[in-house]
Amino acid sequence: MQDKIREVLRSVIDPNTGKDLVSSRSLKDIKIESEKPEIIIELDYPAKTQGPIIKTLVEEKLKEAGIDADVSVKQNIIAHQVQRGVKLIDSVHNVIAVSSGKGGVGKSTVAANIALALLAEGARVGLLDADIYGPSQPTMLGFDKPPMSKDGKTMEPIESHGLQVNSIGVLVDPDQPMIWRGPLAVSALQQLLKQTNWKDLDYLIVDMPPGTGDIQLSLAQEVPVTGAVVVTTPQDIALMDARKGLVMFEKVNVPILGIIENMATHICSHCGFEEHIFGEGGAEKIAKQYGVELLGELPLDIAIRESMDNGDPIVASQPESRVAGIYRDIARKLALAVARQNKDYSAKMPSIKVTNS
Repeated sequence: MQDKIREVLRSVIDPNTGKDLVSSRSLKDIKIESEKPEIIIELDYPAKTQGPIIKTLVEEKLKEAGIDADVSVKQNIIAHQVQRGVKLIDSVHNVIAVSSGKGGVGKSTVAANIALALLAEGARVGLLDADIYGPSQPTMLGFDKPPMSKDGKTMEPIESHGLQVNSIGVLVDPDQPMIWRGPLAVSALQQLLKQTNWKDLDYLIVDMPPGTGDIQLSLAQEVPVTGAVVVTTPQDIALMDARKGLVMFEKVNVPILGIIENMATHICSHCGFEEHIFGEGGAEKIAKQYGVELLGELPLDIAIRESMDNGDPIVASQPESRVAGIYRDIARKLALAVARQNKDYSAKMPSIKVTNS
């Protein structure tokens, strides 16, 4: 019976990965302990909405083969490899850097909504506001209180919209400009990252400072990053800087998970007419040039701006909207890109202790 079930599941294609459930190792177990077999499917990406779809596909194929079975679909998001020589963060499986070659392309807005979209898909998600000179996540996510500390040495993450978050923006006077030099800024961000008591995160989204200077390079080298996302707009100037961001991550051996084109089109709030006011197809061209995935194209929509100014991002406040749907599609592709990275097995390696006997 097990062989027959396994053969049936070879014909079930995961619509998200394009692979069958056997070759992709999504088939976790087949239990033949009673008259009705139990089949366990385990996905390596968040699948709150996709799990029921795959369950239905499996049940239909089994029914065609005359097999009556209990099918359960679960998710298990594990840690993936980071740069060589950089230690993983306890309780954080995957760190995703959201970056941009220049400011003003909507990177922080994208980071916040991606984090919320992953959360909506059933993942445990955190967001670190690493944009030290212009921290905007407190405004965008609607929090203003500094994190609590139980021991005077570490910080508890702030809860906002179900996310675990932290930001330099709630630790310093918001009216004072940050004039720290590079080493001091990097040190501060290292403390934010490693001295926050993140609670068993599947993904930690890091909203990086814009640009490709010393701070960005140091962070890319010293923070354990599973992969990076580059945000750009269709404008030629933004695309030039996006290329620099791609090259920077390549040089420090951080995988590029994909490119997101923000403000790809403008949607008129009166008539709904959509047009490419900043150009068209730029991010797609770069994606093909560098062999990376175009994760999605987001419109310039007044609802996005209003929701962020109100501290209630559109993925959370208008989950059924078209824009929220685009963010969810991008987040799903991003999670799949992470799942394709090499897995980290260091936690499973036996430790060797040398003692005098």
